[in-house]
Amino acid sequence: MKQITFSYRDSARISSRELSEVAGKLQEEIQNMKKAVLLGYDDDRASINLPHDREMLSSVEAMVRKKRRLKPLYLVVVGIGGSNLGTMAVQEAVLGTSYNLFSPETKILYADTVDSDSMKSILRTIEPLLEEGGNVLINGVSKSGATTETVANFEILVEALAKSKKDYEEYVVITTDKDSKLWYLALKNGFGVQEIPKRVGGRYSVFSPVGVLPLGIIGVKIDSLLEGAAWMRDRCLNEDLEENPASLGAALLYLHHKQGKSISDLFLFSNDLESVGKWFRQLMAESIGKEYNRKGERIFAGITPTVSTGSTDLHSMAQLYLGGPYDKFTTFVRVGKNNSEIAVPDLEEYSTLVSGIQKKPLSDIMDAILEGVKVAFGNGKRPFAEITLPDKSEASIGQLLQLEMMEMMYLGALLGVNPFDQPNVEMYKSETRKILGGRA
Repeated sequence: MKQITFSYRDSARISSRELSEVAGKLQEEIQNMKKAVLLGYDDDRASINLPHDREMLSSVEAMVRKKRRLKPLYLVVVGIGGSNLGTMAVQEAVLGTSYNLFSPETKILYADTVDSDSMKSILRTIEPLLEEGGNVLINGVSKSGATTETVANFEILVEALAKSKKDYEEYVVITTDKDSKLWYLALKNGFGVQEIPKRVGGRYSVFSPVGVLPLGIIGVKIDSLLEGAAWMRDRCLNEDLEENPASLGAALLYLHHKQGKSISDLFLFSNDLESVGKWFRQLMAESIGKEYNRKGERIFAGITPTVSTGSTDLHSMAQLYLGGPYDKFTTFVRVGKNNSEIAVPDLEEYSTLVSGIQKKPLSDIMDAILEGVKVAFGNGKRPFAEITLPDKSEASIGQLLQLEMMEMMYLGALLGVNPFDQPNVEMYKSETRKILGGRA
C-alpha cells in the first residue's frame, strides 16, 4: 500500500526537546488506545475498530448488493453534520466534485439543512424520474434517530417516494443507533436498516455504515477505504512519536496552542479535497472546543479550525496568512499523483504573458505554487507541517481520515478535554424543540 507521509522538520518551528516532553505525556493515551482495540465497541475510542470489523463490512456489502440491483438513478443521503460530511468528503475526494455530471449509474444528492429552496431542487430532480418509473434510493442517517433537520427532510422525501412506488419501502434504508425511535420506525415500515455502534460518535462514524453504505452504493471501493484506515490505525498506535503521525500532529497542535496559536488551518491543494476540510472542521471543533475539562473545571478550551483550498485561497487569504497575526498553525495537504494530467499548450502569443508555464503539466505549476508558499511561510517564520497523499484513491483517503480522527483523540488527551462528547450542542437543540413544540 502506498503510504501517506507527514513532514514537519524545520517548518513547524518546534524543538526536539519540546516534542520529547509531549511524547511522554501521550504515552498513557497511546496505552488507552491499545486497550480500546481489545474492548471492541465498549470504549469511547470505539471508532478505531471500525476498519477491522469484517462482520460490519459483510452486512454493508450485502445491503449494497441488494440496493444496487434496483438500479437506482439517484441516491439521496438525508443527514447532517457527522451523518453526511464524511460521506461527502470521501465521495468528492475519490470520485471528484463533478461526479454527478459524468452520468454515473447512480448519482448522489445530499439533504442536510432544512432549506426550502434546496429541498425543492432535490424534489424537482427526482420526482420526474419517479413519475417515469425510475428508481431513487433514500438513505436516512441519524445517530440519535431524532435529528430535527433529518427527520423533517426524510418525511418529505419518503412521501414523494410513496406517491410513485407501491413498494416504496424497498427503496429506503435507515442508518441509526439500535433501539432508537428511528430504528423501530424502520422495522415497522419494512425499511432496510443498518446499525451505528452506540459508542461511535457521529463525527467519528465515516467508516461505519453511516459512510460506507452510501459510498458502496455509488461504487466507491469500501474494502480499500477500510484497508487504508486499518493500516493507519495500527501505525497510529506506535509509542514512538516519530513513527506515529496522529500523536505527532497532536503534539504540534498542542505546543503551538500553548504559544497562543488558536487557529488551525488545513490548507488543501486539491479542489476535490475541500469537503475533507469541511469534515475535519467539524471533527476538530466538536472534539476540542469544550467549556469544561475532564476534571469539571471551566476552561473554555478550543482551537478554531479553518479550511483553505489551494491555489484558490492564496488569492483571497494569503495576505492575512503571511502578513497578519501569528495566531495560526497550518497543515498543507498535497497529492502526489492526480487522476489525470493536463499540460499547458505551447502557444507563442501567450508566452509573454506568464513565463515558464508553456508545455508544463498543471500539476507541476501547482507544485511550484505550493513550494513558493512554503518558502514564503518559512521566511515569515509562519509554522506549518505537510501531509502528502500518494494519490486520491480509497486507500489514501482512508489513511488520511483515520489519521485525523486519532489526532483529535490524542489532542483531547493533551488538552485535558473529552474529545467524544458535545454537551453544548444540546443547548440549541433543546431550545429548538421547545420553540417548535410551542408552535404545534
